[in-house]
Amino acid sequence: MTEETNTLDAGELIRKHQRGVWRYLRMLGCDAATADDLTQDTFLRILKHKDFVQHNDAATAGYLRRTAYNLVVSQHRKQGRVQTVAEPAVLDEIWNFWAGKDLTGDAAIDALSVCLSRLTPRAQMALKMRFGSEASRLEIGEALGISDHGARNLMQRAKQQLRDCVEETLRNLK
Repeated sequence: MTEETNTLDAGELIRKHQRGVWRYLRMLGCDAATADDLTQDTFLRILKHKDFVQHNDAATAGYLRRTAYNLVVSQHRKQGRVQTVAEPAVLDEIWNFWAGKDLTGDAAIDALSVCLSRLTPRAQMALKMRFGSEASRLEIGEALGISDHGARNLMQRAKQQLRDCVEETLRNLK
């Protein structure tokens, strides 16, 4: 960043904000490939504006998120899909809670990793099967020797434990 203009070179802009934009797009419901494409489109739009000025990292991150949001909405319109996406102010509030001053969401990912390791091995296995392998409750129950209802209850408790742990960890960081 140069002192006189407060402009940011492309490499530094992307290095600082790419992960945050990608994670924001995933939060909006984009699959990984779509998030990749829209992240790239977001930066291309910003970099095409020769007069883009970085006031501070938080303002730039907000501007990038708003651009990414608009690209998602445009994509939905082009595809004729009706999909509810919350208002940008609501999304920013949610993002700021989870990502905070971090801008990238790395702190939330780190907290999730630590909190996941604190779960019982059965709960970890159930969640990994469900969200990593997209296994059904019946498959998870069979692997753990419990009913599909038992698997559902185990996963509900584990997700609540994760949510509570991550929220507490992030609150302690602030």
